[in-house]
Amino acid sequence: MDENDAQGPENAEPKAGPTSTPAEAMADTSSLAPRRRRRAALIGGATAVALAIGAGGFGIGTVIAEARNGSTSASEQSGSGARGGQFGGADGSGQGSSGQGGSGRYPSPRLGGTAALNATAATSAQKVGVVTIVSTLNYDSRSQAAGTGIILNSTGEILTNNHVIEGSTATTVTVESTGTSYTAKVVGTDATDDIAVLQLVDSSGDDVTGLSKAKIDSQSLSVGAAVTSIGNAEGTGNLVAASGTVTALEQSIQVADDTTGATESLSGLIQTNADVVSGDSGGPLIDSQGEVAGVVTAASSGSRTVAGYAIPIDDALSIAKRIMAGEASSTVTIGLPAFLGVELATAQTGAGVLISGVVSGSAAAGSALTSGDTITALNGSAVTTTDSLSALVKSHTPGDTVTVTYTDASGASHQVAVTLAGGPAA
Repeated sequence: MDENDAQGPENAEPKAGPTSTPAEAMADTSSLAPRRRRRAALIGGATAVALAIGAGGFGIGTVIAEARNGSTSASEQSGSGARGGQFGGADGSGQGSSGQGGSGRYPSPRLGGTAALNATAATSAQKVGVVTIVSTLNYDSRSQAAGTGIILNSTGEILTNNHVIEGSTATTVTVESTGTSYTAKVVGTDATDDIAVLQLVDSSGDDVTGLSKAKIDSQSLSVGAAVTSIGNAEGTGNLVAASGTVTALEQSIQVADDTTGATESLSGLIQTNADVVSGDSGGPLIDSQGEVAGVVTAASSGSRTVAGYAIPIDDALSIAKRIMAGEASSTVTIGLPAFLGVELATAQTGAGVLISGVVSGSAAAGSALTSGDTITALNGSAVTTTDSLSALVKSHTPGDTVTVTYTDASGASHQVAVTLAGGPAA
């Protein structure tokens, strides 16, 4: 992708069952859930599955977060599974003013099925360069997250939020201007800054061609400027346009995880009173000329005052370009994280980590590892806790072959070579 494609200014047209728990999912955080499931609309009434071991991590509470008929919270569901098939969304995100920042919860969607207030169906011109995204989570086709994305170039590289695809094991992207759907591969992610890049592929597995990209505005917005959020509001698959103005710049917010209570910070954000709702994540915040000025990423909750937040497009593109160049860092993961594919028992006693099961089709499933085995080492390094196993797997990449030392149910020690696969998106 050349720089003109990335910026496109010239010719773009208008969250385990009750007996098991995750381990490797906590490789880089103590959280059991993805940290930014704030704007993805969660779809479906899936039965929760035990988390499989993967370096990046995903959490059951987020997989099924508020996808229910009742009122059970995501944190309650983390142990008991989903209940129903209504659209839902994780809670959280904060509002800041005058540069002071703030804190809050991920905003819930309107469960009555309505989209954003003061919103209209996106026009044909507003659909150009925009995609809707549906990700299957945790290998369960009944658990899905919906979001939005921005076409960066004609060959199908898509900019979105990391939290839209975090924990995904399959992703389908629909180009809204044509209605054509494609499979998407994860090029890379930055969970810290909530940015991800996808690559669309055709039925033959080749990169797509001939897409109309979004028109990017490289000029900074000013307070009071008219803006519009374009997104897959409530995960319906239909783009909605919600208009408003810029109410503040350079905002800092605290993003809270509804399952764990953990918080993270985002800064340098555009604040708007456009009615941003669940499913808008990853979509464009466009200016009065119809050009993309930001990537919608969060919204306030628990207040009558509407406050949406977007990552300035120049900041988002800077990260996206590093991802597309394959430049891994402490925050950027290229491709998918390494994945072993074992499920771990909730109760862990004695030396090592007890396996409660394996994920069908995973690296572990193709080995001798089975329920009742206890992993005691990986490549000679002792495994004493779920965290230590997480860290060891995280230090590898998909395709690496590791030696797993384990004891079976009778107490006999064994070793097995396992080639790690790519796991759920980090």
